[in-house]
Amino acid sequence: MAKEAALKKKYNISVEATLEVIGGKWKCVILCHLTHGKRRTSDLKRLMPGITQKMLTQQLRELEDDGIVNRIVYNQVPPKVEYELSEYGNSLRTILDALCNWGEHHIIREYGDKFAVLEDNILNNKDKNNV
Repeated sequence: MAKEAALKKKYNISVEATLEVIGGKWKCVILCHLTHGKRRTSDLKRLMPGITQKMLTQQLRELEDDGIVNRIVYNQVPPKVEYELSEYGNSLRTILDALCNWGEHHIIREYGDKFAVLEDNILNNKDKNNV
């Protein structure tokens, strides 16, 4: 967002500014995957089967525009592009961890067994000994 527009912008409370950047269905999920390291678009798509390619591209562009992720383009054939959390994006780790922890507690409260409703992927530790 341009700084000129930001000067005219008013928020009722500061969480609105946070949600403007990371709100929505997919941005936090993308960011959680990027906390585990660089990812190609195809990796993110595989890890997030419910997102369309168009939506993934749009969300990554918005996160890049907001300075949350870095887009790394490798000069090679075939072309290779990776995304990583920027230094600014890394400042969201505490928030992302808190959201994940709250969600896990909520799932347990609502469903009992978190493993009954969580997909099997890198973000969901399926080792039941670590519950």
